[in-house]
This record gives sequence, structure tokens and C-alpha cells, in this order.
Amino acid sequence: MWALPLLAPLVAAAVACSEGVTSDSQAALVKRGQQVYAINCTACHAPEPTLAGPVGPAVAGSPLALLEAKVLRNEYPPGYTPVRSTSAMVPFAHLEPDLPALAAYLAAAARSQ
Repeated sequence: MWALPLLAPLVAAAVACSEGVTSDSQAALVKRGQQVYAINCTACHAPEPTLAGPVGPAVAGSPLALLEAKVLRNEYPPGYTPVRSTSAMVPFAHLEPDLPALAAYLAAAARSQ
């Protein structure tokens, strides 16, 4: 019984620390995604992902499943209705490890709209 009052501050501190780590790691993921987007996507999509680009549509908020299908295979996930029906995009297989970061950046861009 006496241990409960002693453990409560430790549990609260652990939760606060884990939330900070999550926040920091999420910020790093978004930053990496922004770099990936700037280097690989802005030739066709606008530098601001909430806007349509010269060739590609606005992509802010694109989910990971869509990115995996479109970026890796130039396909759409089952049941997805594309904004533009074109197959101009070429696969970027080398981006596979960075797709979670790209999805995090695009989600953050959609939230900041």
C-alpha cells in the first residue's frame, strides 16, 4: 500500500518522457519526409504539397497505402479514386525505406492547411 504513492510520480515521469521521445521522433520523421519530398517530388508536384503541381496533383494527406502503391508501382490501392487519371508517374523504388517519413510529412502538411 505504501508503495503506490511513491510509484505515482515515477509513472508520471516515465509517461512524460515517453511522450517527449515520441514527439521528437515524430518531428524528425516529418523533417526527413520534407527532405525526401523536396528532393524527389517537387519536379512534378508543387513545392507546397497542399497545392497542385505542374504535372501532379496536390498530395498533402496522402496515406501510406497510396504512397506505397503509387510511388513503388505506379498503381492505385484497390477502391481508390484518383484525382487525376494518368500514369505519367514513374516508380521510385529507392524511396521505399523513406515512405513512412514521406507519409508523416504529407499528413503534417494536411493538418497545417
